[in-house]
Amino acid sequence: MLFNSLPFLVFFVVVYGLYRATMRRLLLQNGILLAASWFFYGWWDWRFLSLLSVSTVVDYAAGRLLDRRAPGTGEDGPYALSPGKRRAVLGVSIGAGLAMLGFFKYWNFFAESAADLLGSLGFQAHAPTLAIVLPAGISFYTFQTMSYTIEVYQGKMRQERSLLNFALFISFFPHLVAGPILRASILLPQFRRPRTITRGHMEDGAWLVFWGLFKKIFVADNLARVAALGFVSPVENGGVALASVYAFAFQIYGDFSGYTDIARGLAKTMGIELVRNFDLPYFATDPGDFWRRWHMSLSSWLRDYLYIPLGGNRKGTLRTYLNLMLTMVLGGLWHGAAWTFVAWGTFHGVLLAGHRAWAGASPAAGAAGSPWSAWGKRIVLFHFVCVSWLLFRADSLGQAMQMLSAIFGEFSFRNARFDSVLFYALPLLAVQALQWKAGDEFAIRRVPWIPRALVYAGIWFLMTLLGDYSGGQFIYFQF
Repeated sequence: MLFNSLPFLVFFVVVYGLYRATMRRLLLQNGILLAASWFFYGWWDWRFLSLLSVSTVVDYAAGRLLDRRAPGTGEDGPYALSPGKRRAVLGVSIGAGLAMLGFFKYWNFFAESAADLLGSLGFQAHAPTLAIVLPAGISFYTFQTMSYTIEVYQGKMRQERSLLNFALFISFFPHLVAGPILRASILLPQFRRPRTITRGHMEDGAWLVFWGLFKKIFVADNLARVAALGFVSPVENGGVALASVYAFAFQIYGDFSGYTDIARGLAKTMGIELVRNFDLPYFATDPGDFWRRWHMSLSSWLRDYLYIPLGGNRKGTLRTYLNLMLTMVLGGLWHGAAWTFVAWGTFHGVLLAGHRAWAGASPAAGAAGSPWSAWGKRIVLFHFVCVSWLLFRADSLGQAMQMLSAIFGEFSFRNARFDSVLFYALPLLAVQALQWKAGDEFAIRRVPWIPRALVYAGIWFLMTLLGDYSGGQFIYFQF
């Protein structure tokens, strides 16, 4: 059930009506949200609900065990389990989640890679691959449940006693399939108390849904056709390849940030706040800045639960670079089971480590500089990011290298769709320029009503008359 589909519109109207009718009955309201969320997830494939329920029950039980106190000592007393047993419970919780994720997402990748490696060494090997269907959103809710048990283990938050609330935290339908990755400390308290819905919630939520649909229907799905032109093998015209890479850069941004805008907007209309996941990433001036703006919930997850536990930047320069590389390589693998994603993560790791080394060696590298200097950095970084998107989108490393060779070799503007990229990307960039200048993602809502009405009308006009309504699936559903 896609946000940009008629079935979802009907679904949300019914659910929202029931939700508003039960505003004074928290338990019933949460029950309605949970039932709706499981229906929404089961719409894809009802068999996936078994994995979601197993993940929910295992991590709920783990949280209860990890936070249980010794008898007669009160809520702030010592833990009932010894440190060793608590580590074992945490290990079971994390292991169960990673086992499910590893089997459904990575079994065939590692089996085929092992067979290829043995074949290159002269051994005959047949990969024991399976016809496995990847459950929608498994990477997102696995990381979400892991963060809960880790933080309960660390004593940063208390257990959730209500199984209903915990299940809703995992499966709340706006963010379930493609994020953002929510921390329990942010979302669970909102399910424990009655919500209020203000006019501001409704207006902000409506804008986010409207803007997110524009990003998906007008920007992303139209540019998907342009991007596909260059990702054929072989492509001989470097102009076609480069235009396709530019198109994909804006397609994936419009698609993914559009999804999370819609998710946040839907939640806001219910009085629930989800974290912001994108903050104008193509306005970033360096690789670290980009990752503070792109897929922010994943970036912070990798930082808090992988990079910092590995030692972060506390164990010397060489170890810092190694930690950056390992974090980004695993971040690439999180996106998908293919060597192209490993290469994508490795490339970003090299960018982060390289910029860190350059900034450390050159005091002027971190200086603000002139506005022209800042824009120069943005343009250079954008093109490095585009190289990474080429790796991300390519079907194989061979195809990626062939396209790069074409871009730097046989370059021609013939049949290159740069005009289409500009046409679909410029309205997005124009609004984002205002947001960036104002430092406010709701900047459009703050301008006087006449120019605001003109912007709304323009967005509606472009989306209605020139949008792609073929119902394209969101890119990150495959992760």
